[in-house]
Amino acid sequence: MEIIGYILSVFIGISLGLIGGGGSILTVPVFVYLFRIEPALATSYSLFIVGLTSLSGAVFQYSRGYVNVKAGLSFSVSSVVTVFAVRKYMLPAIPDVLWQVGAFTVTKSAAIMVFFAALMLAASVSMILGHQDGGTPRKQSGMPTLLAFGVGIGLVTGLLGAGGGFLIIPALVLLIHIPIKEAIGTSLFIITINSLMGFIGDVGHVSIDWPFLLKILAITIFGVFIGSALGRRISADRLRSGFGWFVLIMGIYILSRELF
Repeated sequence: MEIIGYILSVFIGISLGLIGGGGSILTVPVFVYLFRIEPALATSYSLFIVGLTSLSGAVFQYSRGYVNVKAGLSFSVSSVVTVFAVRKYMLPAIPDVLWQVGAFTVTKSAAIMVFFAALMLAASVSMILGHQDGGTPRKQSGMPTLLAFGVGIGLVTGLLGAGGGFLIIPALVLLIHIPIKEAIGTSLFIITINSLMGFIGDVGHVSIDWPFLLKILAITIFGVFIGSALGRRISADRLRSGFGWFVLIMGIYILSRELF
């Protein structure tokens, strides 16, 4: 199973390089189901891998003019503080067993994965339906809305160890109405800041297997350059709808695995 995990690590990088998100959607399940890592620790590992992998992709996309720094900082102002607070104080305070009724037990690990899947399903629907807007210009959302979404994305990143690309891209496209390829590059910029700040918040709370993490990191960075190159040959509409369907399938899989 670990061999499959290493192979899928390449696709984590390809996903980030190609669609600016989805890497964390793959990373957490790979760590949990293939490398048999406990979900809470898997979220920490995911923050490290996705953060540094996204950094390499963000630098590449910035060189091509596909990073909207203003939009990225608008999201990051509120999200980065939220991520750090959640990882440093909130997550360690959550008990391993949330509640138990007879033989039925709900653990923190199971709740993390179910919540993760539910958000993936919601984000996928917004992307699948959102691209069919007929090209009608719409007013951009103001700073308060962007800051509020930043807090929400910070909560997701902090609790689930997800970079938030599957939520950031829909927000950038549907609220700010920037082109999908620019949203991809900007998403990588935001994911880098959020993920690395979240990982910093974990320092002192978790035991890190550095040789293992660095090995996965090298593989995913290799994948991100493959994905970035492929992105030049794929149209914006296909990227947007394809991203939505990808997230939908992964969300259904995780939800069915945890519930049944």
